[in-house]
Amino acid sequence: MLNELSPAAGSTKVGKRKGRGIGSGNGKTAGRGHKGQKARSGGGVRIGFEGGQMPLTRRVPKRGFNNIFAKPLEHVNIKSLDSFTDGDVVDAEVLLAKGILSKCQYGIKILAVGELNAKLTVRANAFSAGAKAKIEAAGGKAEVV
Repeated sequence: MLNELSPAAGSTKVGKRKGRGIGSGNGKTAGRGHKGQKARSGGGVRIGFEGGQMPLTRRVPKRGFNNIFAKPLEHVNIKSLDSFTDGDVVDAEVLLAKGILSKCQYGIKILAVGELNAKLTVRANAFSAGAKAKIEAAGGKAEVV
């Protein structure tokens, strides 16, 4: 019966109630020890703090250029488009609907990995040179949106 269901023995534990008196076994200092920064309310150090030592994120050399305004495109291989039939128009919405893409925030770029046999009209934000050549060799069109 549904009203008789209960969790397996030992699978659930009652949470510790800290600072609730000497008899609880976790009263008075509530497991924080005596005094010090970590014993205080709101105490502790920020993430990445190493006690005044130069933090790892500042010790490690930075390389190259990281464009914070970059809008990265989703990559789609030509072999993923082989499931479409002749005459189909392939764009981001179709790829999302078919489950080939899970997200498409800024657009798509078609890459030349694999072979294409269908005559497709592919609409994307960018194409690699090889992908464009393969689409046109199959009799399709590569349209930049």
